[in-house]
Amino acid sequence: MKIDANQLTHLQELVTAGDQRAFEDLYRLFFTRLFNFSMLYLHKKEVAEEIVNDIMMKVWDKKEELSGIHNLETYLFVAVRNHSLNYLAQYSPYHVSIEPDTSQGQLIDLHDPNKELELKELHFRLRQAIDELPDRCRTVFRLIREEGFRYKQVAEILNISPRTVETQLFRAIKKLDKIIEKSFLRL
Repeated sequence: MKIDANQLTHLQELVTAGDQRAFEDLYRLFFTRLFNFSMLYLHKKEVAEEIVNDIMMKVWDKKEELSGIHNLETYLFVAVRNHSLNYLAQYSPYHVSIEPDTSQGQLIDLHDPNKELELKELHFRLRQAIDELPDRCRTVFRLIREEGFRYKQVAEILNISPRTVETQLFRAIKKLDKIIEKSFLRL
C-alpha cells in the first residue's frame, strides 16, 4: 500500500505535537508492513512483533525529535532492519569465521545443547519463583515486566499509589534475584 507523502508528513507533525490518536494511526498504518519486513530477517513472529512494537514505542517516546526526520517511512524500515539484524547477531547460534591464510569464510555452529538445557532450567525456576510471589507482588511484576505497563498505569489498574507499585516491584525483583543467584550456584 502506497502512503501519500503529504498525509504522512501531516501525521508526523501531529505525533510530534503529542497527538496520541495520530500516533495510533501511524502505528496501524505501518505495523503490518514493518512486521512483514522484520519477518524476512527473523522468521519468528513473536520477535518480529516485539521489534516493531519497540521501534514504535521509541518513536512515541522521542516524538519531539520526529521533526528532524525527513522521511519517516525510510527511518522506520531502517530501524526495523537494524534491530532485526542486531537480534540475529546476538541470538544466532551461528558465527562466521574468516580463515586468515585463505580469507575464506566458514560457518560455525555455536549451538551448545548443555547451555540450552541450563537456560531452560533457569527459565523454569524463574517461572516457579514468579508464581510463588505474594499476589500483589506477582501482579505488579507481571504487569510491568511482562506486559510492559508503566508504574502509573499499574497504579491506576490496581487502585494503589505509584509508590506502592514501585515498592512491590522492588520486593519482587529482590526475591527473584535471590532465587536466580541460588540457581546459578547449582548450575
